[in-house]
Amino acid sequence: MKILRFSLLLIAAVSVLPACNKDFLNQVPDDRITIDQVFARRKYAEEYLANIYNTLPNDAYRNTSPWEGMSDDADITYDRPGSGYDSYPANLGNWSAASNYFNYWPKYYQGIRSATYFMQRIGENVEILALPNGHDLIEQYKAEARALRAYYYYCLLRQYGPVILLGDTPIAGDLAPSAEEMQLPRSSYDECVDYIVSELDLAAQNLPKHFTAQSETDYGRVTQAFCKGVKSQVTLLAASPQFNGNTDYAGFKNKDGKQLISQQYDANKWKRAADAAKELMSGFGLALYRKNDAGGNFDPYLSTRDVFLDPWNTEVIFARTTNGLSGWERSVSPRLCNGYAAVAVTQQLVDEFEMENGKGIRETGSGYVETGFSTTATQYTLKGTYNMYVGREPRFYVNVSYNGSPWINTSEGTKVIETFFTGNTGKKGSWDHPRTGYIARKNLHPNSNPRISQYVARPFVMMRYAEFLLNYIEALNEYDPGNADIAQYLNEIRDRAGLPDVAPGLGQDDMRVKIRHERRVELCLENLRYFDTRRWKIAEQTDGGPFYGMNVDAGTKLTDLVFYQRTVFERRVFRKNYYLQPIPQSEIDRDPNLVQNPGW
Repeated sequence: MKILRFSLLLIAAVSVLPACNKDFLNQVPDDRITIDQVFARRKYAEEYLANIYNTLPNDAYRNTSPWEGMSDDADITYDRPGSGYDSYPANLGNWSAASNYFNYWPKYYQGIRSATYFMQRIGENVEILALPNGHDLIEQYKAEARALRAYYYYCLLRQYGPVILLGDTPIAGDLAPSAEEMQLPRSSYDECVDYIVSELDLAAQNLPKHFTAQSETDYGRVTQAFCKGVKSQVTLLAASPQFNGNTDYAGFKNKDGKQLISQQYDANKWKRAADAAKELMSGFGLALYRKNDAGGNFDPYLSTRDVFLDPWNTEVIFARTTNGLSGWERSVSPRLCNGYAAVAVTQQLVDEFEMENGKGIRETGSGYVETGFSTTATQYTLKGTYNMYVGREPRFYVNVSYNGSPWINTSEGTKVIETFFTGNTGKKGSWDHPRTGYIARKNLHPNSNPRISQYVARPFVMMRYAEFLLNYIEALNEYDPGNADIAQYLNEIRDRAGLPDVAPGLGQDDMRVKIRHERRVELCLENLRYFDTRRWKIAEQTDGGPFYGMNVDAGTKLTDLVFYQRTVFERRVFRKNYYLQPIPQSEIDRDPNLVQNPGW
């Protein structure tokens, strides 16, 4: 979408102007319009709305967010000082409220204010009102802005905890810092959740059901399905241990003593989350994406890979049409094709993928071998592949490039990725190498080739059906363990991935382990793991301590065993206050009633 920019024209060097043209400086530049003109004209008002959309997170690009590089799934390679890749110092504990890392607080509040102002004024638009469907279009545009505003509040909520709710009256842009409107306290977490949910429900009333109900030129606009998706996300977050009766936040209060996180556990919050997710499961035509191979047979590899590559398929709920996917693709491409190899997968994630028989690598009967090299090729691996990578489930090959794996683009022949020390994507002689010996591969199109700057343009999927099936069964397992839906939908996801069903009759605790495992594998590298470990209150175990990969400081050929040693590439620090990111100190300084997050 285009971004409308209101610019001022600076006119200087008056001495060089023709002396006879006395009215020159009284002219109005033709790139300047007033805000009243913006909301009187359809074109400008729609561009204003497009600019509100532009606030949507663009997490496809590697260094614009912390969500992957600060999770236990991945590492952002660049560790040189001053590089701007702030996940590196943050992972080492070099972080404070004044560091200004990942400062999204002003960005989202700007989006919130713009949405509120748009909602207040779009009804004045005489050009739109003159259309036969003008009134309905006005209401739709208001609903879009309302839904986006609710989503931006959710983005703040998941990063910072309870926030300041501003209501429907935009704060004037020329207020003094001492004005009452500039000194607002935080609302409680539950108040924030209730507000976001009510706004989403209200917005959904005037939105098309799903992108299939829109014209193709409108794909990427919010819909009822988008609202239901955000509602599921925010209610699941509210039901989770981090915010549902978490006594670690007993002292988290406003200056007037108002408790910001409820200290009472409420099982009904899980029911609310399950009900919210279930709203998406009927009436929207959503289904797990399934794809056949050239012979007409179901292919779990193509299904789990191409759900991101085949635009607007049955699993897509919401996608960003303008995005940074070309930057992502170059970042996860090996150096042998002019990629950066900048997003590395951890050994912890590699070990999470099951074997093709559905057993974990440490389970009896899995067939997992961590020594030697294969003597034959398989569907996914070449002859001579280290056995650690042979016989794994299809999603492993969708998500991970490993030492000895064939490059996904075969237009120039089969190229083999080498991440050992002297390999074509190894550490020797370049910053552009994965510190773990593994490179992320998800959401990489096989027809993209960074060597010739060829990238396949497509939408960046931000919400897909599999996430909400997992939301549903997680919440259901907490308030109604044993419900038949839990195993049914868990097994649907596993079946699409080419794996057998989970064993029947699992109790609540064992099923919780299975659900969390499946969520990690199915949704890995989709900017969700960071929030999952925090909302489950397990990040102190998962996100701190030694992080492992292969020995990238060794090896001169693919078969050098010294490379295939589990090696610590980083010792991360995770303190209890890291469960919430700090509100930037500059914001605390501006608002005397804004309390900082615990421990910062």
